[in-house]
Amino acid sequence: MDIRAIKNDRVYFWTNHAKYKLLQYGLSPTAIKNVMRRPERTEEGIAPETTAVMRRKDGKKVKREIWVMYQKSGIKKKIISAWIYPGVSPQDREIFVPEEVWAALSNLE
Repeated sequence: MDIRAIKNDRVYFWTNHAKYKLLQYGLSPTAIKNVMRRPERTEEGIAPETTAVMRRKDGKKVKREIWVMYQKSGIKKKIISAWIYPGVSPQDREIFVPEEVWAALSNLE
């Protein structure tokens, strides 16, 4: 798949980071849209005002999850990142982010 083949439409806006992650993990835009339409789990994203959704993709021997982080603004959904988590991710556990990272993120706004 070529990165130029991943196009924005009236509902989804793809960041360059998300496009490269699709290529890195061998995911298709259709798989990401399916995760967003019918997630098995929804959590608050690590970045401010984002949502992370997950759907399991188990094989015969390997368990894994497809995760998508997006930000909603009106009708549009801005897909920020996508990744595959090997195994089963822990539920309802707060993710530690150092204070320096939060300070750097707030300075960017």
